[in-house]
Amino acid sequence: MQRSADPEVACPVAPVVDIVFSRWTTPILWALHEYGRQRFVELERRLTSITPKVLTQRLRQLERDGLVARTYYAEVPPRVEYEITELGAGLGPLFAHLATWADANLPAVERARNAYDARSRA
Repeated sequence: MQRSADPEVACPVAPVVDIVFSRWTTPILWALHEYGRQRFVELERRLTSITPKVLTQRLRQLERDGLVARTYYAEVPPRVEYEITELGAGLGPLFAHLATWADANLPAVERARNAYDARSRA
């Protein structure tokens, strides 16, 4: 059997992982899912270590992917709000499952790391 060098063919979830789990995507989607529609500055306050430039880039990519909707209000001053789309909200069960897995298994991961590091130092 011939193996494909294309990771998208070899692993059908690879494109999803690239979209959803790239840096800052998950925290942005979680914040919009958890707290609803928000302005840019509200997202900045919730995600304290993200730069405005990176937040703008990630929001644009999420909008392009159909996971986030951007609404512009022609007011003085102009107002822009972001919210998770139905497509983005569909990831909620995935995130819930991952949170359950994390609660149950991250202590074991930490123990494994500590044991590995102790062996590596020996």
